[in-house]
Amino acid sequence: MLSRTADNLYWLGRYIERAENIARMLDVAHRSALISRKDVAAADWGSVLGITGIAEAFFQRFSVTDDRSIISFMAFDHNNWSSISACVRRARENGRALRGSITSEMWESLNETWLMLQGKKYEDVSANGFSQFFDWVKERSHLFRGVTFGTMLRDDCYHFLRLGTFLERADNTARLLDVKYHLLHPADAVGGVVDYYQWAALLRSVSALRAYKQLYHEAIVPRRVAELLILREDMPRSLRASYREIDALFVELGQRYHREYECFRIAGDMYRRLRYGRMEDIFAVGLHPFLTEFISRTSRLGEQIVDDFQLAA
Repeated sequence: MLSRTADNLYWLGRYIERAENIARMLDVAHRSALISRKDVAAADWGSVLGITGIAEAFFQRFSVTDDRSIISFMAFDHNNWSSISACVRRARENGRALRGSITSEMWESLNETWLMLQGKKYEDVSANGFSQFFDWVKERSHLFRGVTFGTMLRDDCYHFLRLGTFLERADNTARLLDVKYHLLHPADAVGGVVDYYQWAALLRSVSALRAYKQLYHEAIVPRRVAELLILREDMPRSLRASYREIDALFVELGQRYHREYECFRIAGDMYRRLRYGRMEDIFAVGLHPFLTEFISRTSRLGEQIVDDFQLAA
């Protein structure tokens, strides 16, 4: 397969997943801000900038972190490359370049999402309800993945698109947990209605609240939240589950290309660390150092994929 085609597919998967992740982050920040004091609400909105790493760009244009400025910047600003609108636009551009490699249903899903997003502004979302808009973004992402799964041939094109999806998901879950765990759990003590609601909102942001209740049958405990989102392979958005998929995709690509790339080794090493890791060891090192290293290794993996398959940087 041409490296340009692989590049378009890889980034198409990443952009669709990133748009959904941003919607999830904005939704949890909005829900948390509704029940928080003004200073805490500002911290909730600011955490979105911390997770995405674009605080500097934001403060070049805005002076306060509130719902209007953050949602305008993170949802609809075409000049912000991490906004929902920009991610959907770039996903569509990659899809348009791939008309011969993706199915007509996939293209129609991408194009329709882009057309429906055109012209939307903060005022439109505010009038109709923030959560309704964020749910719509998530549903469009789910639709695209469902159409992809149901119509696309299981060839190299499919593998590279899925590779971008799971690499983006692993990075986002780690960033979300790192920032939110520090924000919500500065000390060992936790309790009260507000604490419970905020932890529930965090779990809801990765569609994990029901899974938590089914697995642990207890009140939300920060340590259990970390375990669920890091080491549980049966949790679809956990770090371990994401790397299980990445490792499996590399096995398929290795068989097709009849060679071993360095990115295969990096992903396999990380997956084994997650598969055989224990929360006791992670907390002994420190959750923040562990997640910082994980994010760094995932970034390195992304760079290695570009080098190994000669994708566009």
